[in-house]
Amino acid sequence: MSSEPYKQGAADRYYGRKYQPCYKKFFTEPDHGTCYRVIKCENMTEQEMLDYKRGWNEEQDRKDWGDGQFAPQQADMS
Repeated sequence: MSSEPYKQGAADRYYGRKYQPCYKKFFTEPDHGTCYRVIKCENMTEQEMLDYKRGWNEEQDRKDWGDGQFAPQQADMS
């Protein structure tokens, strides 16, 4: 399992964002510290795509924005 795609899928669903496979790849630049690149679906491996979907489908919580406002419920992806 690729943990970054999994975590991104879970976070996207938790915050009510649309299903859009991607993830952040972190690296260190000597002059800038920790940086990241966004890896979009067209550059993801099949396993990374599956991990994103699994993270999405397994996330059951939703962000509580306060005052009874929660992130919307979204359908599982098959």
